[in-house]
Amino acid sequence: MNKLSLTLVAAVLAVGATTSVVPAGAARAEVPHAAQAARCTDADLTASYQARGAGAGHRYGVVRLTNTSDQACRTGGYGGLSYVGGGDGTQVGAAADRDPGRTRSFVLEPGGSAVSRVDAVVAQNFPRRECRPTAVDGFRVYVPNATRSQFVAHRTTGCASDAVHLLGHRPFRRA
Repeated sequence: MNKLSLTLVAAVLAVGATTSVVPAGAARAEVPHAAQAARCTDADLTASYQARGAGAGHRYGVVRLTNTSDQACRTGGYGGLSYVGGGDGTQVGAAADRDPGRTRSFVLEPGGSAVSRVDAVVAQNFPRRECRPTAVDGFRVYVPNATRSQFVAHRTTGCASDAVHLLGHRPFRRA
């Protein structure tokens, strides 16, 4: 093959790799490939928390990030999480530990959600002197790879001591 033929074959293969087959009569939606979608920012996603149960001195729930923008965006991996209180967003105690989990990048369409499982140890499990129990207004949530945070209301009791780690969370995954 000559150079022009090889270039033409490469171009056809590249176009074929980025298009998808849609059955006849099916609606065709433009879904950006994960590498083509812009990274989700704090402005694209809205955080919320849903309690899911309790047991043996732990309370479980999920932080949900919902794409409230009008564009698809790419996210995945770990965000940031901590308790806040004092009515002014002051961090209470240690930030959440990252529980082991597989990190993946994925695209969230408008209205789509991602979740991170949260494990909160009950503050009353620790001696008062070690924990220094403190009222908590909610969570400070960071979207993966973001430097701005969102407040999510969730009244509970935390530990003012940075030595006590009450929170753990897993990587975000598609809901």
